[in-house]
Amino acid sequence: MRTERRPGAASSVEVARRSATAFAAAGAIQARLPDGRLHLQHGPIDLVIAADGAPGEVELAYRQAAERFAPVLGQLVGELTALRQPVARFLPELDGAVARRMVRAVWPYRDRYITPMAAVAGAVAEHVLSGLLAGRALRRAYVNNGGDIALWLAPGEALALGVVSRLDAPRVDRRVIVSAASPVRGVATSGWGGRSFSLGIADAVTVFAADAPAADAAATIVANAVTVDHPGVMRAPAQSIQADSDLGDTPVTVAVAIEDPAVLAAALDAGAREAELQVAAGAIHGALLFLGGQCRAVGWSGA
Repeated sequence: MRTERRPGAASSVEVARRSATAFAAAGAIQARLPDGRLHLQHGPIDLVIAADGAPGEVELAYRQAAERFAPVLGQLVGELTALRQPVARFLPELDGAVARRMVRAVWPYRDRYITPMAAVAGAVAEHVLSGLLAGRALRRAYVNNGGDIALWLAPGEALALGVVSRLDAPRVDRRVIVSAASPVRGVATSGWGGRSFSLGIADAVTVFAADAPAADAAATIVANAVTVDHPGVMRAPAQSIQADSDLGDTPVTVAVAIEDPAVLAAALDAGAREAELQVAAGAIHGALLFLGGQCRAVGWSGA
């Protein structure tokens, strides 16, 4: 396959200079992993980035990704008060590109309690991916932000992704293949044992959507729906665990002790119904839901 540089592509000298300057100012960290992938980290944001293509194009793409990433945390912190507020009748006016992606992703769920922070990981991944791709000729690329993934595929290309069934003991339990012909360009996973709070009891919910912010927001919604009224589910106010949580006093899951397979199945079925609603609404393309060794597949699941 012949690829060409996209119009407006920057020279290697220009990109290298801008990238180095931006990183020095922001205090972000970049490194190469042993397999050649790019690692970018700044505060709580931790990205692993991969691109396939001609070596020169990949190098330029990585430098562009670093340049795009450098100011992200500062921009988010500057609008954090607004981003921690639940969306309501009107879209909040925000300046940052990542913040605007976050708001657009959660807007379909404004009839529930949800803040733009539900889409922050996916929005950052999507934003950095757009910088990586600008003007570059690549075969495929992805930005993985702690399991929330934004990806891009040239015609005829495909990417294998690992899916975990438990966030508290992550290991790849199955693989899905995303091809260029599929509509999926964003993948996100949520559950009660992950790095973010959940109202539900899912071990893991992986959502496949058109982009990473949409997948991130929907994964939160579907994972919250995997629940059941049972004494084995222990919850505490979010702010009692994390004082500045955007969930305030909302009870979040802190422990699950349920052994009855029928009870676990009922919780999974509730989540699957929510996933079906989201597929029918066009918000997502599919989802995989896991709890207590059981699984539900809804819509597109890479099979």
